[in-house]
Amino acid sequence: MFNSYRTNTLNLDLGACNGCGMCYTVCPHGVFSRHGRTIALAHAENCMECGACQRNCPTNAITVESGVG
Repeated sequence: MFNSYRTNTLNLDLGACNGCGMCYTVCPHGVFSRHGRTIALAHAENCMECGACQRNCPTNAITVESGVG
């Protein structure tokens, strides 16, 4: 879902995502949700752009400009 009011740089490429859940596990603000092997940006507005999700994504499905937020 696109939120035109989002002010962070977080992006999730669902085509590249393998559903491993590392982003869900390492995110300190509960930005991601997980339903089986499906990952979603549940609370993208909570992203503080720490970069933990991007650094731990084995398929490079997540991009974020760490340190911006």
